[in-house]
Amino acid sequence: MKSIRALVPIAILLAAWEAAARSGLWSRIVFPSLEAIGREFIGFFARADAWEQIWTSLYRAFGGFTLAAVVGVLLGMIMGRSKLVADLLDPLFSGTYAVPKLALFPIFIFVFGIGSLSKVALIFLECLYPIVIMTYHGAKSVNRVWLWSAQNMGASRWQILRRVVIPSTTPYIFAGFRVAVPVAMIVVVITEMISSADGLGYLVIYSLSSLRTDRMLAVVVIIALIGYLLDKGLVLARNRLIYWEKLDTYYV
Repeated sequence: MKSIRALVPIAILLAAWEAAARSGLWSRIVFPSLEAIGREFIGFFARADAWEQIWTSLYRAFGGFTLAAVVGVLLGMIMGRSKLVADLLDPLFSGTYAVPKLALFPIFIFVFGIGSLSKVALIFLECLYPIVIMTYHGAKSVNRVWLWSAQNMGASRWQILRRVVIPSTTPYIFAGFRVAVPVAMIVVVITEMISSADGLGYLVIYSLSSLRTDRMLAVVVIIALIGYLLDKGLVLARNRLIYWEKLDTYYV
């Protein structure tokens, strides 16, 4: 029943799109039919370089996300357990969070070149913020009773970190990851649209410039499916690793 309910808004959206495509009020360039989009979707995987294009975008997205995950979790944990570090870094992250990092992409191109490195660097910067902030608040909000209990039982600082702080913070870390993963996909597509000759973002802008909206939308559907599968995989990993806590806001 839950799966059926989830399909209802998608079915309504598809029906509205098909109605607009067949109404004759707009050009097929603006509203290609679902049949045309589906044909291009199938045709995409018939391309010799289809999986190479997908892998190129995933490689860039995962590269930036992985770096942000490592650095972000370490910074967030340190900020959460050290008032001095938090006082130094919290204003920096809070004050610059709203700044659109994409505006810095021309600088990244000048510094790192037009290849993958500039894209990975920007993805790293975009993903770093939600991971740091969520990890920081998670490490800061560890139940004090648990900390005091561990200290009274003679636990060392390392044991408290490993047995109390990290398990308590892990749900927040995964919450940051769940925000950062779609951000990584969004940024990789946008940067590939701006300066790239490969990847899914390049295929989107190339198809649009060729007035092949049906092909462009087929690639958009592929990007959406990849994002959906990544999110489902992340939620599954979270529920397997954090088996002691189930959040109602996480679907399974």
